[in-house]
Amino acid sequence: MTTPVASRLTRASLRTALLSPRRTLTTRTTSYTLNTGAKIPALGMGTFQDPDSQESTVALGLKKGIRLIDTARVYNVERQVGLGIKKSGIPREDIFLGTKLWCNNYHPDDVEGAVDESLADLGTGYVDLLLMHYPCTFKRGEERFPRDEEGRMVHGETDFVDTWRAMERVVGTGKVRAIGVSNFSKGEVERLIRESGTVPAVHQMEVHPYLQQKGFSEWLKEKGIHVIQFSPLGNMNDFYRQTGWSKKIAHMMRVIDQPILKEIGEKYGKSPVQVVLAWGINSGRSVIPKSVIEWQIEENLAADFELQPEDMARIATLDAKARFNDPSLDYEWRLYSDLEGIDGTVRGRTH
Repeated sequence: MTTPVASRLTRASLRTALLSPRRTLTTRTTSYTLNTGAKIPALGMGTFQDPDSQESTVALGLKKGIRLIDTARVYNVERQVGLGIKKSGIPREDIFLGTKLWCNNYHPDDVEGAVDESLADLGTGYVDLLLMHYPCTFKRGEERFPRDEEGRMVHGETDFVDTWRAMERVVGTGKVRAIGVSNFSKGEVERLIRESGTVPAVHQMEVHPYLQQKGFSEWLKEKGIHVIQFSPLGNMNDFYRQTGWSKKIAHMMRVIDQPILKEIGEKYGKSPVQVVLAWGINSGRSVIPKSVIEWQIEENLAADFELQPEDMARIATLDAKARFNDPSLDYEWRLYSDLEGIDGTVRGRTH
């Protein structure tokens, strides 16, 4: 006869064997269809920061299986990204490449020229996606952060709708295959739709378990606008604790240190990072984590797996309306005006 303790262990072991997802867990390669008909991968790679590492990192990521690369003119890494793509040996047509137009190039007469400069540095004849980086326009010229004598940002005279119309025209040249926006409010997206002929293919915005933006995400989905999550790991990046406009809330416990995420990770044999990325993908969004470390890139690639509804519900409880990216007072523009998480905005210089 088995002892009571042994019986409990046997029952527990049997229950684990029957219910544990580890035995059937598979890594997927999810993709989504944009409103243009193009396919975009669910899992990609961001290229913010670390310019000296981006060439080797992009090459490595592509060789490992990454097919979505996100960059921006203001990151000053487009040349390195382009060299990384070439070094990888992966055919250009197999890669979804997106970049962003910066705020000092928003005048309609400057848009195509700025795209040409990005394409020259990227070493490609086209990008799959061009995003307007922010809705605010800075003064035209070479200076990316033009400031007056008091150090305050100088705005340009161009309205973002005029910029958008110029982006529409660039699509007609074949240099850009889809256009979208980043860091826009709901009202600003509504205005673009109302006053132009193109619904954005993508809105790239801050989304992570601490800032879930459920209502806005659902509205974007209804409009056929795909969401790419930047900072999908929330305040894991030290940038949010070091920038001049760092908000107090950015210093809260890192998302990936949340006990709930560790518990869910143990259930699937995954790390908290992988759980967070899987949450974004299971929510129908693309995620672009950034890393220059090989084992972390491999970890990210293994993050496309199915989360059970009960685990998605547990992650939903972490929503703290905590927006970490908010340079509103530096850019002299009330960003995210009708969205969650704008409390506690700090004045300070980005650069």
